[in-house]
Amino acid sequence: MAVGRNMAAPLLFLNLTMYAIVLGFASWCINKYINGQTNHPSFGGNGATSFFLTFATLAAVVGIVSKFAGGNHIRAWRNDSLAAAGASSLIAWALTALAFGFACKQINIGGWRGWRLRVLEAFIIILTFTELLYVLLLHAGIFSSRYGPGYRDTDYGMHGAGGVDPVHKGSAVPVASRV
Repeated sequence: MAVGRNMAAPLLFLNLTMYAIVLGFASWCINKYINGQTNHPSFGGNGATSFFLTFATLAAVVGIVSKFAGGNHIRAWRNDSLAAAGASSLIAWALTALAFGFACKQINIGGWRGWRLRVLEAFIIILTFTELLYVLLLHAGIFSSRYGPGYRDTDYGMHGAGGVDPVHKGSAVPVASRV
């Protein structure tokens, strides 16, 4: 079992759990914001709140979906599953980093923010770094195949036939078409 796989699996579960928590808090907060209940004791907010909640919700949904592709990759641990897991986790990290920027802006603006917004900000800040670590672990095979599926497999898709497409089982030699 590869070193990267042993480290990526617990991080995948941690990130999945944290994204689910972020989705719950962000959904509650955006519901209160849409209903105009910003004076709720555990909500508050400022000018950056609407942008922060939008991108936190989007990052959470994409993050949860990317963990499904990541779970498939952890199970298979092959180059072909790495493409889907790597691309989706990179997009999830980019959206989380965008939400991180809005969280920093919301903290910088200041004002009174309820405990749910502060918890959501903290989870987004933590997820930005844990998701980045997860993306790096998925792509650790660049440096050595000991850490994950290597990117330099020369026989990928060759099936040992030297570049010739294999004939399907049970099919005969192709018959020339009549014109």
